[in-house]
Amino acid sequence: MRLATLDAPRRGVIPAEISADGARYRAVGDPGRPLAALLDGDAPIAAGWDGPVAECRFAPVIPRPGAIWCVGLNYEDHRIETGRDKAAYPTLFTRFPVCLVGAGEPLARPRASHQLDYEGELAVVIGRPGRHIPEARALDHVAGYACFNDASVRDFQGHSSQFGPGKNFHRTGGFGPWLVTTEEIPEPQDLKIRTRLNGVVMQESHTSRMTWGVRELIAYLSQITPLLPGDVIATGTPSGVGVARDPQVFLKPGDTVEVEIEGIGVLRNPVVEES
Repeated sequence: MRLATLDAPRRGVIPAEISADGARYRAVGDPGRPLAALLDGDAPIAAGWDGPVAECRFAPVIPRPGAIWCVGLNYEDHRIETGRDKAAYPTLFTRFPVCLVGAGEPLARPRASHQLDYEGELAVVIGRPGRHIPEARALDHVAGYACFNDASVRDFQGHSSQFGPGKNFHRTGGFGPWLVTTEEIPEPQDLKIRTRLNGVVMQESHTSRMTWGVRELIAYLSQITPLLPGDVIATGTPSGVGVARDPQVFLKPGDTVEVEIEGIGVLRNPVVEES
């Protein structure tokens, strides 16, 4: 099943199921309840399709997650290209909901910097709450998976040892287009992932190459804090980022960046100048 948050004509922002061909939608759950509130249990689904997806705008899959955990340096080839030391534990930072946009919505290159860089990633969305979750049961707590662009403002990211400033510029990250539930993706470590810039492949890898897999990340994070329905874990990006290239490549107005993950789909965002 594909679940999304749509801004639909005459209905406003609603949780929705998306048809297998990505062309139609129908409302999910009770009016006024966000998608995150529907993940831990069955939600009523409309009997027929409500209309074409083309008439809607995509919001981020989960518009206001309680937590957005991001994992840095989680592919060894990316760690090597950045020149950073190997870590004994996952490198974690957080993003805030206001920095994310849905599929098709523009990423904003900030006024303060021209070093906006792409990072294609697999996002994990929690469906069942848990604390101190063992690795063997970690996937029981997952609602599904989505594409994520952990786009980063590189000069601000380097202002200190903390990644946060470069990761939270307004409207710089993409999350979508939808969540694909676990019955369609039983194994998150068996997915091809690629990022394209203006149609050219810039990153290409496989989720089996993660240093810390989805099970390990859920087990580790749930030691720190309870994981709740709608919480998001962005699992890290492979090599090929723009800042590590020679010459360096940064996103500019007029560009289109796409993150494609096998079994999920394509998150596509144009790039504009911040207004």
